[in-house]
Amino acid sequence: GGKYRGDVILTPVPPQPGRSATMFEAAPARAPLGPGAPWTAAKRRSASGTNHRESIPMYHSPSRLSEKARRKVSEALNNVLADGLDLHSQIKVAHWNIKGAHFAALHPLFETFAVALAGFTDDVAERAVTLGGMAFGTTRHVAKHSRLDEYPQETTKDLDHVQLLAERIEVFLESVREARAVATKHEDDDTVDLLTTIVEGFEKNAWFLRATLDS
Repeated sequence: GGKYRGDVILTPVPPQPGRSATMFEAAPARAPLGPGAPWTAAKRRSASGTNHRESIPMYHSPSRLSEKARRKVSEALNNVLADGLDLHSQIKVAHWNIKGAHFAALHPLFETFAVALAGFTDDVAERAVTLGGMAFGTTRHVAKHSRLDEYPQETTKDLDHVQLLAERIEVFLESVREARAVATKHEDDDTVDLLTTIVEGFEKNAWFLRATLDS
């Protein structure tokens, strides 16, 4: 067991000839995750995703895009997939636990969000694979790569859920827009169309939530 000291972990090294005391080697320590933690999900994504994905072979695709372009778009789609799967689980938590005067309206509304998002994430995953890439979506992968903040699962009040979901949908939309920009750069019009459909649908959902808070 090493000693934790701020931004490093000190690991003991056995005494060596000429040394009278135990020495320590310093290694970078990953900051703990949680609200306000400096090691954000976006940093985790950029630090851990690229090299791994570049080592994964691209498969044959009916697309006329170059392999390099297909890889870049596929990576961007996987970013959307991680955020979308995370958002879906958070919407379901809100759907299950909501209480309050707006329950009758919001409980089914959240379910419509979840159903729509499930369809979109499936489309995103299949587009990544169609381009010759792969789709990554296990719970552990999503936890490592999603840029969404963790959802406070003890929340019950209806308008608190509205606020939390509005914030997370807006983060998800940024991910979709970034992926759309990548697809636009590589002239992948079909992926642009898919992502534009998602933006239109979830901008409308975010509007529903923000309008509820404005009442």
